Amino acid sequence: MKADSTTERGVAIALLERLTEFRLPRVLQIKEHVDRGERLSETDLEFLELVLADSANAKPLVDHHPELEPIAVKLIGLYHHITETALANETQSSSASASGANPSDDD
Repeated sequence: MKADSTTERGVAIALLERLTEFRLPRVLQIKEHVDRGERLSETDLEFLELVLADSANAKPLVDHHPELEPIAVKLIGLYHHITETALANETQSSSASASGANPSDDD
């Protein structure tokens, strides 16, 4: 039982390190892009799919460690913001393209 606890703790530490060193900086960069009205690139989409898969895989760990729940909730909110904003950007871009307008023309 102790080995399982140690292994689970090691997994939690590894996931948190990956989150803080790699995932979160890239996710925040993507958020900045969509907040400026930019569309997601294919690379952005692939990355977000990877991050969401990681999130699903981390759920059992969060279930066993309720102290991780506030982090998980904030990340879910961040992912939701990015996807909702990206969808709005796509819709706006598609509408502008269909009407022949240039989305950067606000005059």
